[in-house]
Amino acid sequence: MDAADAAAAVLDVRAGVEGLIGNTPMVRIRSLSEATGCEVYGKLEMANPGGSAKDRVALAVIEQAERDGRLVPHAGDAVFEGTSGSTGISLAMLCRAKGYRAHICLPDDTSAEKIGLLERLGAVVEKVPPASIVDRRQYVNAARAGAAAVCAAGGRAVFADQFENEANWRTHYDHTGPEIYRQAGGRVDAFVAASGTGGTISGVARYLKQVLPDVRVVLADPQGSGLFNKIKYDVMFDVREREGTRRRHQVDTIVEGVGLNRLTRNFDVGRRLVDDAERVSDAAALLMARFLVEQDGLFVGSSTAVNCVAALRVARALGPGHVVVTVLCDSGARHLSKFWAAVGPVGGTAERPEVGLDEILAK
Repeated sequence: MDAADAAAAVLDVRAGVEGLIGNTPMVRIRSLSEATGCEVYGKLEMANPGGSAKDRVALAVIEQAERDGRLVPHAGDAVFEGTSGSTGISLAMLCRAKGYRAHICLPDDTSAEKIGLLERLGAVVEKVPPASIVDRRQYVNAARAGAAAVCAAGGRAVFADQFENEANWRTHYDHTGPEIYRQAGGRVDAFVAASGTGGTISGVARYLKQVLPDVRVVLADPQGSGLFNKIKYDVMFDVREREGTRRRHQVDTIVEGVGLNRLTRNFDVGRRLVDDAERVSDAAALLMARFLVEQDGLFVGSSTAVNCVAALRVARALGPGHVVVTVLCDSGARHLSKFWAAVGPVGGTAERPEVGLDEILAK
């Protein structure tokens, strides 16, 4: 290698872990594409260094706080957040890299893998019982109160507030949406995504609708979430989602990280750009997770399984020749003790045959 080649190689080196965030690859999901006659693409957000799309949000929130003077690196400042896991992991990673302390409040039924990752990254982990958002002990409210207490005592702390902080949807408008448009060659007929905070679907929808006015944006929503009804009927709840019937803190589902029974600022800024919604049962998500391993070798988490069920339905409805893009949020490695324990063994034997798409669509 001569000096010019060496100089060019050096220029391709990223600056720190934050330099690795974004510009994730997009993969053609072969099984779904061949079954539908569409090009079904997955934006591989699990390729971010923290393992999920939440790296983008965490970086945007921290950088905004730095610009505002609310965080100063290596000065003992803290970042508090209430999260079901992935955003906390992204924040913990970036806090280590940029010289902050991470304090993460999460439901005590969060998967052991996510809690373990947070602890290994040096975050303070505060586990709280599942509760409604109106309860001051709820995990988001606990994080807000923790940051306020530090500031009241004369310290400096920021509540990341991923559900309401507009840095969330803006980073997907500025980066994720343009990446999808470029990687798909400027052709996207439908974008399909679930909503946790709402930042991904809102930010990408706002960008894609600007450059591709005819693109269809479809919400993928797990069972028990009220967002499906909000999009379909402009009503947030139905009797199946009333308080007191849910197994978990947010919605009645085994799926982590997506689905909600309240409107967040990040979802609301893009809500009117969402054309339709698909409700995905736990049973369908579990089968899709198995199917993607069996047919594609893709080992995905629960929210990705929800996205892919909805993407399959949208592709079938559109018919052959269309381009459907969805989000591969994180790896199944974060969901071994809960979601994948319910999936069970992968098929391919006489005793446990492989999953078929018709079986998934029937759920």
